[in-house]
Amino acid sequence: MPRGMAGEQHLLSTEIVNRGIESTGPDAGSMTFSVRVRRRLPDFVQSVNLKYVKLGYHYLINHGIYLATVPILVLVFSAEVGSLSREELWRKLWDSTARYDLATVLAFFGVFVFTLSVYFMSRPRSIYLLDFACFKPADDLKVSKEQFIELARQSGKFDEASIEFQKKIVHSSGIGDETYVPKAVMSAENCCTMKEGRAEASMVIFGALDELFEKTRIRPKDVGVLVVNCSIFNPTPSLSAMIINHYKMRGNILSFNLGGMGCSAGIIGLDLARDMLQANPNNYAVVVSTEMVGYNWYPGRDRSMLIPNCFFRMGCSAVLLSNRRSDSRRAKYRLEHIVRTHKGADDRCFRSIYQEEDEQRYKGLRISKDLVEIGGDALKTNITTLGPLVLPFSEQLLFFATLVRRHLFGAGGSVDGEDVQPSKPYIPDYKLAFEHMCVHASSKTVLDELQRNLELNDKNMEASRATLHRFGNTSSSSIWYELAYLEANEKVQRGDRVWQLSFGSGFKCNSAVWRSIRRIRRPSRNPWLECLGRYPEALHY
Repeated sequence: MPRGMAGEQHLLSTEIVNRGIESTGPDAGSMTFSVRVRRRLPDFVQSVNLKYVKLGYHYLINHGIYLATVPILVLVFSAEVGSLSREELWRKLWDSTARYDLATVLAFFGVFVFTLSVYFMSRPRSIYLLDFACFKPADDLKVSKEQFIELARQSGKFDEASIEFQKKIVHSSGIGDETYVPKAVMSAENCCTMKEGRAEASMVIFGALDELFEKTRIRPKDVGVLVVNCSIFNPTPSLSAMIINHYKMRGNILSFNLGGMGCSAGIIGLDLARDMLQANPNNYAVVVSTEMVGYNWYPGRDRSMLIPNCFFRMGCSAVLLSNRRSDSRRAKYRLEHIVRTHKGADDRCFRSIYQEEDEQRYKGLRISKDLVEIGGDALKTNITTLGPLVLPFSEQLLFFATLVRRHLFGAGGSVDGEDVQPSKPYIPDYKLAFEHMCVHASSKTVLDELQRNLELNDKNMEASRATLHRFGNTSSSSIWYELAYLEANEKVQRGDRVWQLSFGSGFKCNSAVWRSIRRIRRPSRNPWLECLGRYPEALHY
């Protein structure tokens, strides 16, 4: 076996498929089967890069230096004061202050008040999530898996081999029979036009924003920051300009349009909105995350470019953020952390999801066969950096002790003539850091491997699997459909921590951590309300 294949053998898994009896040919009547070889996610928690652990602790120290020093000062002051009686304390205070005149005392208190004011004014403002909305398309855009394949055949855009390939992918994708696609993709005409792209964008974006403004009772003119992310469809004027024009927003709004950033762009948009709110006090920010399915539709025969057709479906989310302290009483969540990881410096990661033309000059997204492995490496980096910020101290202590032990005895060998077995790494229990997890609903295979690697249970993955089954892969908005699922089930209690994890082209992996400010009651507007009774039973496919 070649050395390269031997090194990757542990990443491959085999599965026996197509059992049966040969009906024709020289082997008629004989038992036959075929073996499918799949690439798994690497056990990224089994190998830890120390520099990312150090980066996580660097973030922790930067944000926690004041919390670490204040208890020490209080302890020292208490020890000093505790040794004195009440009379001795008053006598000492009087003797020390009597030495100074009134001007000195006032100057001292002036400096003290000024220092406190500078400290509190320079602290980052808390970012609150007031509410969010997820677009639910009309029922006439709903297609089952069988209808999807039949409509693809009737469109005349695919040969029979391409249809059979899409049929296999769709039936093993984890997607259910109620996802949504634009009507244009199944017509014989070209659907990748600016007209169809603008029509779909208007439908999903305005639908989500109308619901958001209705739920929050915020006027569009009150919004000071607008961030829109859509990876593939980027017209001129931009989608952010289209929103400003439609809602007649104010002229000094800070608007941003993020393109080409893949399925992880929703958290990138959050990060940008947070930075803008930190620089602009007493403001509202709206983050819109979506993808245009029709404009990204691939009508060719290249199998690596047909895969997105099978997974991506219509969807859009709109999120309202605020940095006003008065909004803390009515907000749902407070933003705790955002950790972003970018692997674009590596050529293989950069080309893992790549938009280009095939041999017939049809435009589409080419998916690399190494995507699962690349995604696993990005996930390893991201969660290693995130760990020190969110894991309980007990988990961090065990993790650090194991890391030191592996550094000293990881290679095995012998010490004083006795053999030393290489120590196994300690896998941090991320279930102790979060009550709820919203993992980007990309595919069933990725969710399965992620659950196995992080040792998560079915409850941790329920929102992700339900979203994939009900709405498909809605790209950057999928993590919000997952949070909507949790809210519809009234699972979010006061103080709960929610982890949103997304990954996409570039290759990028991003995490956002929220803390619930209050118990979340079932909303009156939610995309899950009509089908909630069928889940999680519907996931046993």
